[in-house]
Amino acid sequence: MSNNIGVKTPIIREGDDLSRIVVDSVIKATKAYDGIGYFYNTINDGDVIGITESIVARAAGLYVTVDDIANDIVKKFGVFPNVIVENPIYSRNRFSVILRGIARAASKIYFVMPPYDEVGNPSGVNQFTGVDIQKYYAEICHEEECEAVFGASLWVATKEISDMDIEHHPYIYCGLHDYKSWRADHPDSNHITLADICQNFNPDYGLLGSNKATDEKLKLFPTKKIAQELVEKVQAMMYKETNKYVEVMVYGDGCFKDPVGCIWEFADPDTTPGFTQKLNGRPNEIKIKAFADDEFKDLNGEELTNAIKEKIRNKEVSLVGNMASQGTTPRRFVDLLASLMDLTSGSGDKGTPIVLVKNYFKNYSN
Repeated sequence: MSNNIGVKTPIIREGDDLSRIVVDSVIKATKAYDGIGYFYNTINDGDVIGITESIVARAAGLYVTVDDIANDIVKKFGVFPNVIVENPIYSRNRFSVILRGIARAASKIYFVMPPYDEVGNPSGVNQFTGVDIQKYYAEICHEEECEAVFGASLWVATKEISDMDIEHHPYIYCGLHDYKSWRADHPDSNHITLADICQNFNPDYGLLGSNKATDEKLKLFPTKKIAQELVEKVQAMMYKETNKYVEVMVYGDGCFKDPVGCIWEFADPDTTPGFTQKLNGRPNEIKIKAFADDEFKDLNGEELTNAIKEKIRNKEVSLVGNMASQGTTPRRFVDLLASLMDLTSGSGDKGTPIVLVKNYFKNYSN
């Protein structure tokens, strides 16, 4: 059975030795007394340490300002352009500072805003926050002396622009996960994505996955290089101090959907910008209940348990295409773990930006 421990840390600041903080915090957490007579086990081989992307970026000083964004817009489009902005995420935290930077550089913004963004937020009043997002975005533009025009489609939002002009008009596509294919389909230099803005600060993701730090400052998503160097360093330090070989990953938003609010918890461009080698794969599992209900339907008790365990021990190295795995989730370890970790740590006041997952790679037979 997998055990998930949310690990508390000091408040992380720019310049902190994050690898040292992670190692010390995890070791301390595994020796913690839970109050009912049980001490957590020490670190074991195969345990997984997850580090939320937020503290990685903060420790590395991955920030940009509104002026940084505005200057890059001017560099790409010229002074005070009219800009089309398509499919922004409808979020105060995720897009408001980006918008302020665009509006500070632009004369006019044509917003292409379908009824819902790609993570499920409405383009009008959000039932959970009570914020009318179009009104809020219009206020930001007004504060920056930029005109705002809204439409649910490209043709409604930009009806004063001719079809030919749109082909070469300053255009920012804000999609979170299809930006690479969109960019390939729009080779014109005036057509860019959020990943193309402030690339000198983050060559992998640009402004994708960023979060508001202040009204004038934005925290970026970690670069792959920074994330990978961190996980490998933490893995080596943990082995040196515990003689155990753990896996380590930097995680962002998981891949789950709220069934009530219908909001996708996946506003980052990637679930895992950095991870150690063993996490590079997918589960290879049989469906236990299928065998219990079919092949071993006449067995019970210890006999059934032993038969299932033997089936697991003797499963094929790869079950791709094998009916024994029917119904299992064909997803990557890092995506599954990111969802688990994101739900465990939360983004509020828990103070647990590190998650330790124990026994994840064990199964019913061991």
